[in-house]
Amino acid sequence: MKWFKLFLLNFVGVLNDNFMKHCIIFVSVGWVMPEWMTQSQLISAVSAALVLPYLLLSPYSGKIAERFQKLNIVRMMKLLELPIVVLAGVGFWIESVWIVLLAVLLMGTQSCLYSPAKYGLIRDVEGEKGVAFGSGMFEMMAFLGILIGTVLAAYLSDHYAWWIVTVIMIVLAIIGFILSKVLDIVETQYFASSQEQNSEAQNQASLHVLNPIRFLIDSYKFASQYKGLNRAIYGASLLWLLGGLLQMNVVLHCTRTLGMSNTASSIILSMAAVGIAIGCSVAGKLIENRNKQNFIIGGLIGVALALIIVLIFKPERWALGVLIFLTAFSGGMFQVPCLAIVQSANIGRKLGSVLAYLNLLTFIFVLIGTVIFSIITVLTDQNSYAVFIVMLIITILSAGMFAFEKR
Repeated sequence: MKWFKLFLLNFVGVLNDNFMKHCIIFVSVGWVMPEWMTQSQLISAVSAALVLPYLLLSPYSGKIAERFQKLNIVRMMKLLELPIVVLAGVGFWIESVWIVLLAVLLMGTQSCLYSPAKYGLIRDVEGEKGVAFGSGMFEMMAFLGILIGTVLAAYLSDHYAWWIVTVIMIVLAIIGFILSKVLDIVETQYFASSQEQNSEAQNQASLHVLNPIRFLIDSYKFASQYKGLNRAIYGASLLWLLGGLLQMNVVLHCTRTLGMSNTASSIILSMAAVGIAIGCSVAGKLIENRNKQNFIIGGLIGVALALIIVLIFKPERWALGVLIFLTAFSGGMFQVPCLAIVQSANIGRKLGSVLAYLNLLTFIFVLIGTVIFSIITVLTDQNSYAVFIVMLIITILSAGMFAFEKR
């Protein structure tokens, strides 16, 4: 029951974030906007409002996850979600771009500040033996939240009423707060910290800096003291880079290269989200007490093989959908073992800062993926196969890195 409440808490939080984001993208196009703001600029602004807090505040979120009880942090942040969605509702009511953008920025800040505490609770449920299952299911629920939030926002945009959107956001926020209140997880790391605080590794490095660049450097140095930890953090972040490239390129490939409709393209895109979710779930159930390195390498090989088939055979429509599903499924299979390695690291309360380091690196990778996609499409006149080739190269190099570490 503890697992269920924790997974559901993560699901409704991610669902609300993405529902709000995509409602703004789909609905506000018809509002009166500043002359300089185009639709693409609005989309960029909404995305940036969610990402920016993670880039600037991840060090602080790690610090508070170390110093305070994780459950208290989660409960406070879920309570703050209520006035944020009410503010968003006001923005939808009066059709104000600036108010809804402010609401997205505040939602991103709220999500960032309790993310390390939320992920840190995974290990507190059943200890180290439950981190693989917990990490897999946690990620599965996150990707399902992203998928359902996007689809629900798209549907409601065709049947739009501001009060319906507002009610849904408020209900989701209330459910999230109730779930945070009924969580009955004992924070073992919080109370059993005397031995951990005296450990040599913790005395050698302090991650209590709030400068994001310095925090990134110090976190890398700290994680380097634990074999394979930095590689695991890289692998967990890599999925978001590849996933972002895949998401953007599927839309380009389906509409421009294959001439598919937006509806058909969205179905192919949803198969990617479902593939990642199922891959995370399966990996979480299979990797317990098994060699995580084998799953990481195997998942990366699966991604590479699916991309190679796409490049050689150039499948269309539903054959492409199957391969996109397999690509995403393999991505989930290699990400979860990486997350399990991070969760299993014997670093005590420093886990909060390490998870914040993972968050920061993840969103840096998201931005890198966006830049890579933009550069490739400009240089190749929007050639989607060129993007698939770059994804393949990144995957092969990453698989080689993990295989070399294993030897």
